[in-house]
Amino acid sequence: MAALFPPPPGPRFVLRGTQSPVNTLHFCPASQALGSPLLFSGSQSGLVHIWSLQTRRTVAALNGHRGQGVTWLKTLPQGHQLLSQGRDLRLCLWDLAEGRNTIMDAVQLDNVGFCRSSVLARGQLCWMLAIPGKGSDEIQILEMPSKTSVCTLKPEADAKPGMPMCLGLWQTNSSSRPLLLAGYEDGSVTLWDISERKVCSRIACHEEPVMGLDFDSQKAKGVSGSAGKVLAVWSLDSQQSLQVYKTHELTNPGIAEVTIRPDHKILATAGWDHRIRVFNWRTMKPLAVLTFHSASVYCVAFAPDGLLAAGSKDQRISIWSLYPCP
Repeated sequence: MAALFPPPPGPRFVLRGTQSPVNTLHFCPASQALGSPLLFSGSQSGLVHIWSLQTRRTVAALNGHRGQGVTWLKTLPQGHQLLSQGRDLRLCLWDLAEGRNTIMDAVQLDNVGFCRSSVLARGQLCWMLAIPGKGSDEIQILEMPSKTSVCTLKPEADAKPGMPMCLGLWQTNSSSRPLLLAGYEDGSVTLWDISERKVCSRIACHEEPVMGLDFDSQKAKGVSGSAGKVLAVWSLDSQQSLQVYKTHELTNPGIAEVTIRPDHKILATAGWDHRIRVFNWRTMKPLAVLTFHSASVYCVAFAPDGLLAAGSKDQRISIWSLYPCP
């Protein structure tokens, strides 16, 4: 294994110019970007920067969140539309076609918490959106772009999981029923059946709030990180029951985000201790600890070709080429 995975070098390159801590990152594939692949970054100052990975410079800066931090970004399947969530209680839908870079629509949010939204494509023109709800423990599901309310997911009275901290919409290949994974303030992860408006399963993974999660629908297993030291790996059986089957304790507490590479081979974590950690997804064997940033790493994202980006409080975005996709 050591021969296959030599110690990683430094970043392939570094993007500078946000002039503000970088809260969130999202790659737009070349097929969607109508040309060279793009990277979107959301900053604490409220700006969304669009970066060309060829020129390594900003193509545009979008200013739609009134100076309040951008917490989540996602392009829609048709590629020329971008969703951005900000702490100004707005989720903006941007038209990026032909350099327009204008807000087409916006969803007003009722909760100023740290919970990032999630989106699930339902064809080229429609998608489902999960957002923090009006009540502090609620999650609202919308059909977009009509903004039709599908349902509000509220824990049972005796559950008391606290606020949702991170969301992940998905569906199995064999079913069109949408499901939602939610990480909560009490350290639990819950699987919701949206059609039935009910909890399928709930597990206690962490002693601290869940800060990030990702799910591999091919392997029916996921991973979550928290404000504590534990990285939890959990599985989902055919009865839609979650089970923790492995944990990995880190040296220092605080995982801001965790993401699995699109080829399901490795995963990366963003650490409050300034480090990016890379693991083998199948075995959870640690592969690398990347030490470049001088402050907390807030976000990590993989490109379809395996390129890794990390954004930090130090206002820099590091780009890494690790263990190339086969």
